[in-house]
Amino acid sequence: MKTQSVPRPRARQGRAARLAIVLLAMVGALFVLTRPVAAQDGSTVTTESTVETVETAETAETVETAETVETAGEDAIPALNVGQALVLGVVEGVTEFLPVSSTGHLLVTGRLMDLDRTDAAKAAFDSYAIAIQAGAIIAVLALYWRRVASVLNGIIGRDDDGRRLFVNLVVAFVPAAVIGVALEGPIKDRLFNPWAIAAAWVVGGVLILFTEQRRRAQQFSGKTLDELTVRMAVIVGVAQAFAMWPGTSRSLVTILAGLYLGLNVAAAVELSFLLGLLTLGAATSYEGLKNGSVMIDAYGVGRPLIGLAAAFISAFLAVKWMVAWLQARGLTVFGWYRIGAAAVLVALLATGAI
Repeated sequence: MKTQSVPRPRARQGRAARLAIVLLAMVGALFVLTRPVAAQDGSTVTTESTVETVETAETAETVETAETVETAGEDAIPALNVGQALVLGVVEGVTEFLPVSSTGHLLVTGRLMDLDRTDAAKAAFDSYAIAIQAGAIIAVLALYWRRVASVLNGIIGRDDDGRRLFVNLVVAFVPAAVIGVALEGPIKDRLFNPWAIAAAWVVGGVLILFTEQRRRAQQFSGKTLDELTVRMAVIVGVAQAFAMWPGTSRSLVTILAGLYLGLNVAAAVELSFLLGLLTLGAATSYEGLKNGSVMIDAYGVGRPLIGLAAAFISAFLAVKWMVAWLQARGLTVFGWYRIGAAAVLVALLATGAI
């Protein structure tokens, strides 16, 4: 009589913890490599050349370039160099659909790069961080084009399953959209800071570990995405609203909500991705119309395009990896990663590094 092999949760947790440490080290290395260099007088110097050749001696005192950091006034906006644009794009792409919070990572990265030193600089950086989400959106469209095509056919009455999914996605989208518009100001004023992000990372990490313990012990039921009901969609939509707290992660709350409602892992992940197309698409469009000119005035067109391209490539790879990882090993690694990231952030804040 053959005996089934017994899973070894401790070994799995150990591997997950080691992978989380490696991921943290990689992210930390990226941050260090792209931090601005401090000049002797305390001002910030960009890693690119900040002064072009002087055309004439008479106008030397007025020489400056688009790469030069403005040094005075409350409206000073640091330049965004190519390396920083690439790193921000990679951070956005890797973290947007993973349950670790892209907003939290981008805010911390921007602080480490000293890109949000003034109100004007912060406005430009926030707009940039939202604009490059378009790269991650395009990546999901490329990966899930068959499901998207089904939804589009459903809209025009050619696919019943696609029509039902479209209705459920809209229902799930509405709560976050309404709450986001109503509370945008208070949320940005009170929660867009490193301490709030650290707290959200810890809470989310603990919730992931708790959920994984329950999932392994009791096994959630395994409904497919086609079995999603309007009631379930409403609950997922309300849960998504909690992701407005930076550091929480829209992917985290929607995946966990799907699991607790009885969806299997693949269905919960796919629901999170598809809902993200609506939510992120709306947020990106809204920000582009509202503050796109601020970003372009500060960074030009080239830097956002670099960030968008980097976000597309990294999101494409990250989503493919995440789906395979979750189906084989679960969410545990992300729980440990979030807790580790919070510890690193608290250490940086306590030492005055950021």
